[in-house]
Amino acid sequence: MTGRRRWSADEILDTAAELLRAGDAESFSVRRLAAALGTDSSSLYRHFRNKTELLRAVTDRVLIAAMDGYRPEGDWKQRITTVAMRLRQAFGRHPQVAVIWGRHVSGGAGSRLVIEETLQALRASGLPESEIPAHYHRLAILLAALIASEAAIGSVTPEEQEQGLESFRVAVLGADPAHFPALAHFARDIRPLSDNRDTVFATILAAQLAQIETAIPRPATSPGR
Repeated sequence: MTGRRRWSADEILDTAAELLRAGDAESFSVRRLAAALGTDSSSLYRHFRNKTELLRAVTDRVLIAAMDGYRPEGDWKQRITTVAMRLRQAFGRHPQVAVIWGRHVSGGAGSRLVIEETLQALRASGLPESEIPAHYHRLAILLAALIASEAAIGSVTPEEQEQGLESFRVAVLGADPAHFPALAHFARDIRPLSDNRDTVFATILAAQLAQIETAIPRPATSPGR
């Protein structure tokens, strides 16, 4: 009688990623993953202590994929922008994992790669060393929030998206000027959250980097200049 197959950690994570791609983070469970692999949950706990650890590992694989082949090029703003766009693209292929990333820090090699490059870029900007951790923290929160928000929008079905757009149109274009004067005034120019995401992402990121730039000390000018 042949023994039960032992699945590698990579095979388990590949299957977990596929389940998340086809479903959602809330319905994901170790039991469902074990069933998809044709085994029992106990065999998966040899590799991962619990569901949270497994999900963090899935997230870290996306981060590793995002940084695969990356080489620092350009100034500090270009480096951070490139990393941000790589993260956005990688999580765009795994929207359910993006939601998990916003909830659980991976703590693995991928996370360290992203943090290290971002800190190195901020160092290259000329920011005072004491201010770099705080600027990194704000930047990390911004990117996690933007990417998770996009993932939530991107994971809905076309039918759900159309229903959401219809609700938006009713709420905005049908606003009563007597009760919502500003909304009624700007109604035709207000865009739904799903609209023009590429430009919005780039604009918000650029604004954050511009804010960081204002904190960089300027070189002292020589007397008489």
